Amino acid sequence: MADALIIQLPNIDATIALAGDREENLKILSRQTGANLVLRGQEIHIFGTEQQRELAAKLVRSLENIWIQGNTISSADILTARHALDTHREDELKELQRDVLARTRRGEEVRAKTFRQRQYIEAIRKRDLTFCIGPAGTGKTYLAVVVAVQALLANQVEKLILTRPAVEAGERLGFLPGDLQQKINPYLRPLYDAIYEFIDQEKVPNLIERGIIEVAPLAYMRGRTLNHAFVIVDEAQNTTPAQMKMVLTRLGFRSRMVITGDTTQTDLPMNQQSGLTVALQVLKNVEGIAVCEFNQKDVVRHPLVQRIVSAYEQYES
Repeated sequence: MADALIIQLPNIDATIALAGDREENLKILSRQTGANLVLRGQEIHIFGTEQQRELAAKLVRSLENIWIQGNTISSADILTARHALDTHREDELKELQRDVLARTRRGEEVRAKTFRQRQYIEAIRKRDLTFCIGPAGTGKTYLAVVVAVQALLANQVEKLILTRPAVEAGERLGFLPGDLQQKINPYLRPLYDAIYEFIDQEKVPNLIERGIIEVAPLAYMRGRTLNHAFVIVDEAQNTTPAQMKMVLTRLGFRSRMVITGDTTQTDLPMNQQSGLTVALQVLKNVEGIAVCEFNQKDVVRHPLVQRIVSAYEQYES
């Protein structure tokens, strides 16, 4: 066997960041390059053919902007770096890695992990209306909330409105126990979870009481004009065409709206057309609207989620 190519890492934090939980990142790097990456202390030993070793080393070094800071590396980071090497986009990759969108209350950096995520963030910042469609785990809602919270904290908007159709309850929430907030909370939990990453959980009720943050079912948007607001419509594949038209026409002055959903995962009755699908067809040639599409390569959750999404995409194609 040829001698190993050795990469010396500067400290234990960088080593942990690069190797990943249970050395999962090294396994992904091995699958991506054909080389065998072995962690020995603070050294990465790379075995394989000369071509495999050089590719693995180049891939590791392309991630240096992340692991040198001790920041967590995800499978999406690795796949994006490999894509950048294959398509000669190394400079763009460095910009992607350095562009920190925000920091959570725990001090963790939030940034785009794929080129499509970065395009999505830019679209939200520049357009008044942005559609984002794609499978679970691609950061559609989370990234929209990050941009929205930053806009709110910077006083670029006066209120943050997060809404989704409560299809599972048929938008008929009366039979559920508790007051309105208790009835709708189970459907809006993912939106709250994203907000809590950036705003102290104890402060959120006060912001809701003052109307600065509003989290409500889609049905409660009817008849309103949403001025000076950042509006996020989540799980939009579960809207009817009438509901989608209703919420789109609520957009007011100095407001931005982001519509997210997965057109392959509707909970509507079998014969009911999705408002999201109809809107994408009706508005495809309307100026000023951005449409971003994610696929399994943009999944930023557990690596197994990416493989699950990929398997379903192949099965359904």
